[in-house]
Amino acid sequence: MTGHTPAIDSRLLAALQRVVGKEQVATAAEERLSYAYDGSGREHSPAAVVFPENCAQIAAILRLAGEYQVPVIPRGAGTGMCGGAVATRGGIMLALSRMDQILEIDADNQVAVVQPGVITADLQRAVQHHGLYYPPDPASRAFCTIGGNVACGAGGPAAVKYGVTRDYVLGLKAVLANGDIIHTGVRTAKGVVGYDLTRLLVGSEGTLAVIGEITLRLVPAPTTRQTMLLLCRDLQQATGLVSAILRRLTPATLEYLDRTALNLVADRLPAGLMEHALSQIGQSPAAMLLLELDGNPEEVAGQTRQLNEFLQDQPGVLVYAAADREEAEQLWAARRAVSPAAFKLRPHKISDDIVVPRSRIPELVAAAEQLAADTGLPIFTFGHAGDGNIHVNIMLDRDDPREAGAAEGVRAAIQQRTLALGGTLSGEHGVGISKAAAITAELDQAGLELMKKLKRLFDPGNILNPGKIFPDQDV
Repeated sequence: MTGHTPAIDSRLLAALQRVVGKEQVATAAEERLSYAYDGSGREHSPAAVVFPENCAQIAAILRLAGEYQVPVIPRGAGTGMCGGAVATRGGIMLALSRMDQILEIDADNQVAVVQPGVITADLQRAVQHHGLYYPPDPASRAFCTIGGNVACGAGGPAAVKYGVTRDYVLGLKAVLANGDIIHTGVRTAKGVVGYDLTRLLVGSEGTLAVIGEITLRLVPAPTTRQTMLLLCRDLQQATGLVSAILRRLTPATLEYLDRTALNLVADRLPAGLMEHALSQIGQSPAAMLLLELDGNPEEVAGQTRQLNEFLQDQPGVLVYAAADREEAEQLWAARRAVSPAAFKLRPHKISDDIVVPRSRIPELVAAAEQLAADTGLPIFTFGHAGDGNIHVNIMLDRDDPREAGAAEGVRAAIQQRTLALGGTLSGEHGVGISKAAAITAELDQAGLELMKKLKRLFDPGNILNPGKIFPDQDV
């Protein structure tokens, strides 16, 4: 826990209780501690946690916060990796978990309307009953929320074919800092009336408005899927295969794990698979590609043949096809287990979700390998290779000054290399506080100043998630 959290004003506390009910305002230390952290591992305790159930209550809370000049931090499930949902300046943690209703599924028009606290996987299951599909699928989909996905611009493995969260947000109901409720966007396929405020709010990390309702585009569910695993003898060959495969076909997903990541979850793969790879390619696999083809049966069969024909000419690659959906889920469970399994290596982790052009992935991975050799720190890479979004994980013990200093140096070097390769510093986790100091290296000064002006226009009192995104303490 860092810093001292000022107590909430008793008059403000009483007013908040009148808005949402006394039982929906938490101020006990142990309750506040439960909302003091997110997936980044950073901890800052709020002065109070408030649980609204609708936009009218959010509006009333924001008006009170503006009157008392108290920060408000919107929070979904707290799975974000950049510190975007921690109360760095105390204030009110606005927990949106009670707003968890799927309000509408319009199968004819392929649209869903949801509240921000809806769990991503719950929505996917619900629309599946209508023959529809909501593609954005973060690794944390079983517990992350749609509101958090929208606020951080989340992606996931399916982005290579289907796109990311912002590509599915048609419209929003949002609450401004002064309590005004606005409706942005449309629920039709087209709409160009006025500025695109929907796109502006997507990815704004709760700094411009609080999202209270989301209208989402859906697509027809594919009828057939084929999941395949490629175990590769050489790391550079594996990363180079990404561009080669995508020149020939468009898989629904194309994931990558280096040797360290693969070894972390090897025990979750089908029994005997790693031993079989050793006998077939002559050594322990140096990397893994996990891809999925989807569509109608004829499309999937054709793409599978095309891929197998290409891979026959690739020495040192073992191709393994999942026998059924149960085995496919086993492969995906191994992939999703990489991040939590990392703590076998060290007690702490710095994770960056950088993006580079797909053709530059081998260079980025080589740079990470060299930094690991130079520093002695465990550094591994995995992620959504199909769209160039690689997660670089630096494992360390923060209580060891040498490792802590070396890790920060590695992070800076990876970020510098990413930009030199024509990439970006965040693909799907946002900026939060962990990347705020680095954004000046990517954004030009004029653009950054324009963003700050927009922040001041939407939130003149700087009460909405202050201290996030921008490197300055105040905007």
